[in-house]
Amino acid sequence: MKLGFRYYGNKDKIPLQYIAEIPSVETIVSALYDKKPGEKWDEESLLALKEKANKAGLAFEVVESIPVSEEIKLGGPLRDAHIDAFLHNLELCGKVGVKVVCYNFMPVFDWLRTDMDYKNEDGSVSLAYIAEHFKTVDPHNLHLPGWDESYSQEELEALLKAYEKVGHKELFGNLVYLLKKAMPICDKYNISLAIHPDDPPWDVFGLPRIVSNEKDIDALLAAVDNVHNGLTLCTGSLGAGRCNDIPYLADKYSKMGRIHFVHLRNITFLGDDGSFKESGHQKGDLDLPLVVENLVKNGFDGYVRPDHGRGVFGELPSGGYGLYDRALGASYIAGLFAMAERK
Repeated sequence: MKLGFRYYGNKDKIPLQYIAEIPSVETIVSALYDKKPGEKWDEESLLALKEKANKAGLAFEVVESIPVSEEIKLGGPLRDAHIDAFLHNLELCGKVGVKVVCYNFMPVFDWLRTDMDYKNEDGSVSLAYIAEHFKTVDPHNLHLPGWDESYSQEELEALLKAYEKVGHKELFGNLVYLLKKAMPICDKYNISLAIHPDDPPWDVFGLPRIVSNEKDIDALLAAVDNVHNGLTLCTGSLGAGRCNDIPYLADKYSKMGRIHFVHLRNITFLGDDGSFKESGHQKGDLDLPLVVENLVKNGFDGYVRPDHGRGVFGELPSGGYGLYDRALGASYIAGLFAMAERK
């Protein structure tokens, strides 16, 4: 296992030196966040990011993410031009030594929460999804934590209208179309694409979601049966769906060699209506020790990072990406792997 830590480049409030001080962390997980979907990256910027990480004693081996444009997801008229840019960026990642590229294929919204500062009994704050709150959200008059400024209302209306013609089958076909074009580059550079599951794992606002459960993942891995087409196992995202047995999924897909990246975090269910909060890595309703045991049992040697953390010790993280609770999570993850490997 290689432990990583998300780093948002020059705009990140957490300096690389702090990340380097977290025990067992080997690599940053980053990207060129000033680039828009469908835009080409440049090798100089990637090398500068790598050099900056190396100077802090860290590698740069995981990109999260190369964003996939809505044109690609929709199969729009600019799809092939945007795919060319995606492939260009993927090849640059291979050239500079990146081993895994995480990406997602969620239409319009790549994550959804209703609360950014859910108050926990211990005084910490978390991200949360409260089903009753979500029922009051009108996508045509959007006021949703973390998303109010993502699109103008006019842009959002146009996207929702465009997706009226795209169902699960069409969206899946557009994903397969992209992956088949990407595999030759992945094979050439031995770089893996690791799709992030839907968060939360169900359709929202009538938009189709196609990476939400075992059936979806099986279909995707079979459609592009190449070891470089794999999964980012995000325990919290898939775990929000009660139908998903996360230790089982970890066992199944690591045995197949198709898990290339793992986001380890926990959640606590707040009812039977889909509501949940993001809890500390060490405590929640998901069996993370068993997830790790299953990964190690099957010889998993890929990349892992702590995911969203709570706001603790007076820190108010932006979207779950503070320092303190993620550092605690990284240490917990390192401990879980050490014990599983000793077994």
